[in-house]
Amino acid sequence: MMWAEALDRMMAALAADGSLDLSRIAAVSGSAQQHGSVYCTAVAAERLASLDPARPLSSQLTDVFSRSDSPIWMDASTSRQCAAITALVGEDTLQRVTGSRAFERFTGPQIRKYAEMDPEGYARTSRIHLVSSFLASLLVAGGDAPVDPGDASGMNLMDLNTASWAEGLVHATAPDLERRLPVVRPSSTVIGTLSAYWVQRYGFPAARVVAWSGDNPCSLVGAGLIEPGVRGVSLGTSDTVFAYEQEPATDPSGSGHVFASPTGQFMALTCFKNGSLARERIRDDYSLDWSGFADALRKTPPGNRGRVLLPWFEPEITPPVADGGIRRYGLDPSDGPANVRGIVEAQVLSMARHTRWMGDHVRRIHATGGAAVNQEILHILADVFNAEVYRFEAGNSAALGAALRAFHADTLRQGRPLRWPEVIKGFVVPLETSGIPPNPEHVQTYAAVAPIHAACESHALYGGGDPFPLIAAFARSPA
Repeated sequence: MMWAEALDRMMAALAADGSLDLSRIAAVSGSAQQHGSVYCTAVAAERLASLDPARPLSSQLTDVFSRSDSPIWMDASTSRQCAAITALVGEDTLQRVTGSRAFERFTGPQIRKYAEMDPEGYARTSRIHLVSSFLASLLVAGGDAPVDPGDASGMNLMDLNTASWAEGLVHATAPDLERRLPVVRPSSTVIGTLSAYWVQRYGFPAARVVAWSGDNPCSLVGAGLIEPGVRGVSLGTSDTVFAYEQEPATDPSGSGHVFASPTGQFMALTCFKNGSLARERIRDDYSLDWSGFADALRKTPPGNRGRVLLPWFEPEITPPVADGGIRRYGLDPSDGPANVRGIVEAQVLSMARHTRWMGDHVRRIHATGGAAVNQEILHILADVFNAEVYRFEAGNSAALGAALRAFHADTLRQGRPLRWPEVIKGFVVPLETSGIPPNPEHVQTYAAVAPIHAACESHALYGGGDPFPLIAAFARSPA
């Protein structure tokens, strides 16, 4: 219900703004939080297709949900279901077919848990939407939208090579599941027009509605990642590293993912759960504001004299950390500036090491997300990856990507297809002052620090060798 009310409020705000000529809207698409799911009864499609413009949206949806909760990517309660699915189909098959091993936050294991824990609720479920296809269903005349391959590939259910539901995985997940899933359609599919609810209630035109996608696939477009050699880094609640792939090469460690891309190719992605929230914890622990946080980075030496902080405040996705807890190696908890540098260096070094499977050649990084405004963090990104870093005026790359996808699909529908470089031209433009080149001296420093960080991680997680001799040797080396 909250998803629906948020959409209604946003559309009302757009209509009331006054600065936007609604009649100019030709096509609409959207980006929604990936891995979230919405469970609907048999009356949902008919109800969504016949919404009354005279009544608020939420008042018309009281009986369309078979489940009151919408599990999202932060729900890691499905380890048992992941293990059961993996036992049935095999981890290698899961990763090869879907691009990912079984992940707790993915929709397939979430569905299995619901079917096991509430079989009556599952029996009442006629359609299991992703958040993206549910919100598109609220917009479109017809009321039952498809899901696009980009978002569907984050479910552990879709065959990457065919962009269709993988029969064996669907059967291994829950009984009679396939009929409950939306159909999969290409990201450029025009699925209908805005329904009478939006036209009559708010004055929107009957614009074409393009299939929605998840925030990660939309960000790929919105950050301009449409060619090899360019890496996207989103510094948000969780940090993500993502890249364009021509072919679906998977992560041998099992931590990373391959999703379908709205461009028709693929995207590689690795997620680090302890992102901005972890940076905020360190900031608050030392009573800093963000200006003071940046000042601490300026005043401390690259490499932090070999001292390492592993910032796993919460259980981590990459690398897999079951029990949260910060770990320090050679780092005094009372030294605020060193701990500030320690968390940022640890995060970026982890990004670099755990994304090598995406390819070693990185010539440019496109930085997005709230923390991308911090120039000092971007300098560390440039030095660790040995690549120039750019920031963009449009901070919300997922929303921009959704708009550009609508533009692309609309021109395609009109018989004048545009290549993706033409689609993003003039929109995905780096800020003139944002080009941050790597510092060759610092690149060498981080090349020497990387094995220390890897040794600390191995020691903390797997009982590897003592990393303190490496720390001591680095501290003795010339500055």
